[in-house]
Amino acid sequence: MTTDLPFDDIRNLLNSMPQADSRAVAAVKSRDAELTKPPGSLGRLEEIASWMAAWQGRDVPRIERPVVAVFAGNHGVVAQGVAAYPQSVTKQMVANFQAGGAAVNQICKTFDLGLKVFELALDHPTRDITADAALDEADCAATMAYGMEAIAGGCDLLCVGEMGIGNTTIAAAIAHGLHGGTAEEWVGPGTGVDAEGLKRKADAVRRAALLHKPHLGDPLEVLRRLGGRELAAMAGAILGARMQRVPVLIDGYVATAAAAVLHKANPSALDHCMAGHVSAEPAHRALLAKVGLKPLLDLGMRLGEASGAALAAGIVKAAVNTHANMATFASAGVSGKA
Repeated sequence: MTTDLPFDDIRNLLNSMPQADSRAVAAVKSRDAELTKPPGSLGRLEEIASWMAAWQGRDVPRIERPVVAVFAGNHGVVAQGVAAYPQSVTKQMVANFQAGGAAVNQICKTFDLGLKVFELALDHPTRDITADAALDEADCAATMAYGMEAIAGGCDLLCVGEMGIGNTTIAAAIAHGLHGGTAEEWVGPGTGVDAEGLKRKADAVRRAALLHKPHLGDPLEVLRRLGGRELAAMAGAILGARMQRVPVLIDGYVATAAAAVLHKANPSALDHCMAGHVSAEPAHRALLAKVGLKPLLDLGMRLGEASGAALAAGIVKAAVNTHANMATFASAGVSGKA
């Protein structure tokens, strides 16, 4: 159903999300008990197989069309001196993705993952959040809808990440807007700002939160006022994947901030998600705790561009293939537990 208010359609989706398939989970657990290993000996790999089955609705989960989606956007808050690199780097890195030269390209090749790059009006940065709302409601809702296109054409595992100079400041602003605390708790070095740059980031987050304070009780308003196009698109991609029962791996701090908006709106909104990794950005671990996600990897990475989620996809593929292709005690002629 459509309405005259752009966010109403998003709210309707958040209130009508499909749930996990308990029958498929029971089937996975039953098969797991027959595989040639002690119960629980594969640790989180067993949990991953159950999670994949729950959201794919398959007795034996599989991964045939994994997609890594990288959303790129630019931000007006860069004018506040919060970034170590010029804004032009966003567009240059998009070209690098498209040419196959970035880290995420190599990880995707290693694990046979499809890569989609979404360029979001890079020549028209969002408004500076210290002076105005980043986006209009219609623009934010439309960008969320655009993000849902990440799974167009079919997908059975989605990895969500981003590129955008200045967007760790935006992530910090969203985390602060959703969960309070101090601005200093949520900011970090990002791509490498110095101590003075870190102070400018905290100041920008503090001023933005004060400006938009009357509206921060609504998570979607937090997204449009303190967010950016790539964050809105990632939130849309995660929500769209839920509606199509596609499991999602979330990348780093910025992607988690986008996901946190959905979680705040509906605490069950991320049940189909896993955190690919915890990044070296200091506040990422705290934000993961707020949304109830335990990271698969902790490698000290802080690159963004879905690199951590893509790397974690290799673990997920291993978990699914192990569950699907291991012999059972009966088929292998191996004696079970005495």
